[in-house]
This record gives sequence, C-alpha cells and structure tokens, in this order.
Amino acid sequence: QVQLVESGGGLVQPGGSLRLSCAASGFAFSSYAMSWYRRAPGKEREWVAFISATGGTTSYADSVKGRFTISRDNAKNTVYLQMNSLKPDDTAVYYCMWASLQSYWGQGTQVTVSS
Repeated sequence: QVQLVESGGGLVQPGGSLRLSCAASGFAFSSYAMSWYRRAPGKEREWVAFISATGGTTSYADSVKGRFTISRDNAKNTVYLQMNSLKPDDTAVYYCMWASLQSYWGQGTQVTVSS
C-alpha cells in the first residue's frame, strides 16, 4: 500500500534552517510529481511547493519563495524540503502529498519556529 513518511521537523530559532524528508513507497515514485503542504494552528491547509516527476520543474507558494527549496532523489524514493531563513509564521505541521486517482498524505512532521 502507499506510504508517505515525513521526518526532519523540530524546534528551530527564527532565521534557522531545517530539511524535511518524505520517504515514499507503494507506487512508482519516479513517475509522479510530489508536493509539500502545511497546516498552521487554526488555519487551513496551505500548499507550499511542487516538484515534477523528473525534478525539472518546481514551483512555490509566494510565502516561501526564495527561502524553501524542494528536491527529490528518485533512487531513494524520497522528496525533500530545504527550509532556510525560517520565520515564526512557518510554524506548522508539514505534509508531503502524492495525487493519483486520489490524494495520499503522510502523517506530517511538526516544525516550530520560535526563540
């Protein structure tokens, strides 16, 4: 069955960095685009970043553009989100998502940006 397992979250000070990972299994990972989303406390889930199957195309929400970088390693079935210059507003649970006939989500990883 499809599994998406996020990791790499934690507590970081403003201006710091984190790298999130999402390990995928149960589908032909290298054939599909992947996305990262986040949900901040009391807010709706928000799309963060997208990467095409080959990694040749990426796109970002305006709120993270220039600070976050999405990448993937198809040999490891893993998608990453490098987050730099973190702000308190980036505090959220971060999820990776794969969409085929339906959407599949991981369990999420908590990112807290606080001094």
